Amino acid sequence: MAIVVTGAAGFVALNVVEHLLNAGRDVVGLDRIPLPSRAARDFAALPGHLTMVDGSIMSDADLARALTIRPIEAVIHCAVITAGPRREIADPGTIVAVNIDGAVNTLLAAARHGVKRFIYPSSGAVYGASAASVDVMDEDALRPAPVNLYGLTKFAAESILPRVAETQGVALTAARLGVVYGPWEYATGVRDTLSPMLQTLDLADAGTEAVLGPPWRGDYTLSRDIAAGLVALADMSSTPRTLYNLATGRATTAEDWCRVLQTRLPGFRWRRAAEGEAWNVDSHTGYDRGAMAIDRIVMDTAYRPAFDLDRAADHLLAWRKRG
Repeated sequence: MAIVVTGAAGFVALNVVEHLLNAGRDVVGLDRIPLPSRAARDFAALPGHLTMVDGSIMSDADLARALTIRPIEAVIHCAVITAGPRREIADPGTIVAVNIDGAVNTLLAAARHGVKRFIYPSSGAVYGASAASVDVMDEDALRPAPVNLYGLTKFAAESILPRVAETQGVALTAARLGVVYGPWEYATGVRDTLSPMLQTLDLADAGTEAVLGPPWRGDYTLSRDIAAGLVALADMSSTPRTLYNLATGRATTAEDWCRVLQTRLPGFRWRRAAEGEAWNVDSHTGYDRGAMAIDRIVMDTAYRPAFDLDRAADHLLAWRKRG
C-alpha cells in the first residue's frame, strides 16, 4: 500500500516523501512541477519506491491517475499556495481555488477511490490575531482569527473538510503546523514567505551581513519534525480527534537562530536593523507568537520533536554542504 502526497515537489511535501522513502515505503507523488534535481537523485537511492504523477489537484483525471496507480492507504495533502501580500492583491481567486476547492476536490477523489485516511496540513497562521503576545497557542482554547488570505483559506479548508470527510466515510486529521524551515526549502513559485533561517543562510553564503527586522517570536520547526509528525498522523489506527498542533512546543526568534548560526559559521555577521533602516531578513510573523501546545499530538501518536535550534542548525548546515 502506498501513500499519496500531493504537491510532492514542494517544501514540506519533499520532506514527507523523503521520510516515507527512508522508511522503505511506497509513495505516489502528484505535482505539476518536477522534483528538484537533487531530490530526484537523493530519493532514487532510498529504500522506498516513489512514483511521480505529473498533474494537478484541480483535475479529477489527474487525481484519479494518482489514486489508482497503486493501492493507496492514505493521502497527505500538501498542495497549497503559501501566499504573500503581493499575490493576495494580484491573484486572490487562484489562492482560494487551490487552497479550498483543491483540498475538497482531493478529498472527494480519495473517497471515490476508496481511500479511508486523509491528512490535511493546516497552519498556525489560522490563529492570526488571537496568537499575538500569547505564551501558548492551544488548539482547543485559542480561537482562530486569521488575518491574511493564506490563513483564511487554511481555516476555511480545515472547517469544511471534516464535514465532507464525514459524509464520504473518510477519516480526516488536520495538523496546524509551526513556522517551518529546513531541508528542501526553496522558492517554488507558490511559496512566497521564505523562512528567516533560509534567508540568513543564503546571506551567509554570499558573505553579506544579515540585517534583521523585528525579532518576532514563533514556534519555528524543522521540516524533518513536520514530516515525522504528518506521517505519524497518517499511521494512526484510530482518529481520536480531527485537529492537532504540530510544532516543537518552544518559541524562538530569528535572533536566537542567528546566535546559534554564529557559533557554526565564524564569518557570519548579523545585527538588528536600526530605527528606520531597511532590513534584509524578514520573520513574516508580524507579532510575537507563543509556543504551540503539542501535548495532544504527543499523547496520541509516536511524534516527538527531535530538533531544537542547535541540532537543527547542525543538521541543516550538513545537508546544505552535501549539496
